[in-house]
Amino acid sequence: QVQLVESGGGLVQPGGSLRLSCTTSGLTFSRYIMTWYRQAPGKERELVAAITSAIRSTNYADSVKGRFTISRDNTKNTVYLEMNSLKPEDTAVYYCNAKFINDYWGQGTQVTVSS
Repeated sequence: QVQLVESGGGLVQPGGSLRLSCTTSGLTFSRYIMTWYRQAPGKERELVAAITSAIRSTNYADSVKGRFTISRDNTKNTVYLEMNSLKPEDTAVYYCNAKFINDYWGQGTQVTVSS
């Protein structure tokens, strides 16, 4: 049974930082492209950042470039999203996705940026 469990969300003031984690089980983590998505109320789900496995190639949404960093630890079956200089418009539910032949999603973690 494949599981993706996100953690690290919460309430933070503008300009603050958070680190999200997504720990997986039941899959061969090193084979999967790992992606963070987010969905704000009333908006479509959007890609935030993605990372491949072997060469750690990364891709970011323009809105987070220079502020967010995605990384992975294949020994811990975990992907991370370091979020700095957070803005109110970063408020959303953040989801972890694992994609290889199949496509798996976590349950999401809420990030709220507000003073």
